[in-house]
Parts: sequence; C-alpha cells; structure tokens
Amino acid sequence: MGKSTLFNCLSNARAQAANFPFCTIEPNLGVITVPDERLNKLAAIDKPARIIPTTVEIVDIAGLVKGASKGEGLGNKFLANIRETDAIIHVLRCFDNDNITHVDGTINPLRDKEVIDMELQLKDLETVENRIAKVEKQTKTNGDKNAKRVLDILLNYKKLLQEGKSARVLELEKEDRKLVSDLLLLTDKPVLYVCNVDEGSAIKGNKYVDVVRSAIEEENAQMLIVAAATEADIAELETFEERQMFFTGNWAGGVRRCKAHPLCLQATRPTNLLHHRTRRNKGVDLYPWHQGSTGSRHYSHRL
Repeated sequence: MGKSTLFNCLSNARAQAANFPFCTIEPNLGVITVPDERLNKLAAIDKPARIIPTTVEIVDIAGLVKGASKGEGLGNKFLANIRETDAIIHVLRCFDNDNITHVDGTINPLRDKEVIDMELQLKDLETVENRIAKVEKQTKTNGDKNAKRVLDILLNYKKLLQEGKSARVLELEKEDRKLVSDLLLLTDKPVLYVCNVDEGSAIKGNKYVDVVRSAIEEENAQMLIVAAATEADIAELETFEERQMFFTGNWAGGVRRCKAHPLCLQATRPTNLLHHRTRRNKGVDLYPWHQGSTGSRHYSHRL
C-alpha cells in the first residue's frame, strides 16, 4: 500500500493512486533525477554553463497475489516486469488507518513481505530446476569443469530457495557470479524495503517497522522509513521556497528534508552502480557506471 503514491512523489508521473487494492494494472514508467549535493559544489567552483545530473527509471508495477508464480492474476506479467529491473523497491504498509483498506483485512507487513518473497522464490526455484536438468546432461557428456561448478552453484541456490530464502543470500565470488549471470533470478536482485508509515512515525518508525527490520537482518537488504502521504503533500507544493518552509516547521517532530531524496540515492547503492562526476563540454555531469568497469560505457538504471 502506497507504492503508486510514492512513485508519483518521486517521478511526478501522476500514476493512479487509489484507496483500493490493485489499482495499478499496466506498469507506470517515470524518470527521476538523482540528487547529489557534491555536484552542486563542483558547479559552484567551476561555474559551468550547464549541470547534468544522472537519472534513474522507476517502474510502478502491478500488485502481486498468491499463485503469481503459477500465472494467477497478473502473475506472469508482473514477474516479467520485475525481471527487467536492476533492483526492487518493495513498499510495505506499516501504518494503521481504518479508512484505507487492505486486501487481507489486517495490517501485517511481515505477511505481505512473505507473500511476495514466496512467489518470487517459487519462480526462481522453477528456473533453477530447469537449468539443473540441462547442466547435469552437460557434465555427464563432456565433463566440462565450468558445468560442474555451475551445477554446484545451482544446487546451492535450490537448497536456499527450498528453505524459503532468497537467492541474494548466497555469497558468490566474482567469477562464479559470471557463470550464472544469465539466470536472471528474481530474488537475486538487490532489494530496498520501504516502510510506508504515518506522519508521526516518519523519524523513529513504529512496531511494524521493528518487525520488518528484524525480518531482513540476514537477507542482505536495505530498509528506509517513508511517510508516503506526507511526501506526496510536499511534492504538490509548487515552489522550492514553499517546500523549504514546510521542512522548517514541526512536521514529523522536526524532519528537515524530504525522504524522497535519500530514497533516490539509497535505491542505487545496492546495484553496484557508481556515480562519476566529471567536468566536460563546459558542463558538470553525473553519470552512472558499474563498479569494476572501465567507465567507458554508461548504464541506464531501472527500479
């Protein structure tokens, strides 16, 4: 609950956000600018003719139901949309409000998280088992050393997935990761859990946030607390000055900046994308490139 509201806050794309489950059917695509104060500092020194920040594509994808891994509801379409992304922002409802319905009738972010996790894990398990059948034949026919190593990795993935754990939990060496990179496992994607809270819980969180924090301790994932409804109100303000006046008030016990900005930054960190700042063509540019690359190729980034 709140993913379309947060999407609108970040991208100004005006996707439909309504008080009923599954109001998103077709994926909404928006482009957001990644804020970076260091870019502004470089501009202050160099006085460039233009400043070009980096951008990130963000996709608001339809909600998921039990059985999606078997094609239930919008399952196949949903999973295909996720497969095209570089990382996942998983918005969890962490607030009480009798006027805003929940598809399951009660507020339980851990249950909501587990529904998504299970469907993604089941789909990944299907992918892994299909690949195991092919690789086993390769190891028997030609004794390929790489095939044997791939088989070992696949069996480790299978064990984790059968235990209800995500593929990202498995730590692989760089060379091993290359061997199975074409699997494109859904649960191997970096994930950022966004706890959507009420305004009063925007700083310290609440009991629901505590549950989520405990649940992801061993998952190699990140978490951020956001009051999406309040962020949406901020986004509706017309001028920068109005937003600044809002921040200097008493909102949420003293919050002084919009959480949408750190969300933009934090969402790019787990994807191994670095941001290179450079002065060129009379301008100051910020562009993304993958950690470990030569920097000669620019990358688009989709969440």
